[in-house]
Amino acid sequence: MLAAMLLAALALTASGTPARADRCEDIAKELKAQVDGVKIGITTGKTIYLSHPLAREFSLGCRGANFSNELYVKADRRKPKPEFFQLVASAGAIVFTIPKPDVLTGSTRCISRMGLLRGDSVKMRFRRLNMECTRTRNEAAIAITRGKDE
Repeated sequence: MLAAMLLAALALTASGTPARADRCEDIAKELKAQVDGVKIGITTGKTIYLSHPLAREFSLGCRGANFSNELYVKADRRKPKPEFFQLVASAGAIVFTIPKPDVLTGSTRCISRMGLLRGDSVKMRFRRLNMECTRTRNEAAIAITRGKDE
């Protein structure tokens, strides 16, 4: 009886941690299959680095302290092209399982709010997603997360 309980407990703990990594890798594979030009790079800890011709940096973060998933995309110019926003919308729709137009609207609003009045860093919430946009002299970036409790 004791041996059966130990085996059951061992099976539960052993199967608990790989499921998170597998889910994250599954999302990365979905991104590669559904978004043209996405390539999967190296995986370090809880982050999978991706690449795309429209993005200078592109990564998928998995299960942090305060979020369930994170999508980080950096453009190579201060004011990104519409194709960049389409990339963010396509990836965000897959990662967060919400409609693509919602992610497109939120990311466009976030990046367009940066300017003289609000500065070069904007945090906003749109459709239960937390968006943080930053820019420097040469590039703009957006990080999209969803809280663990949502």
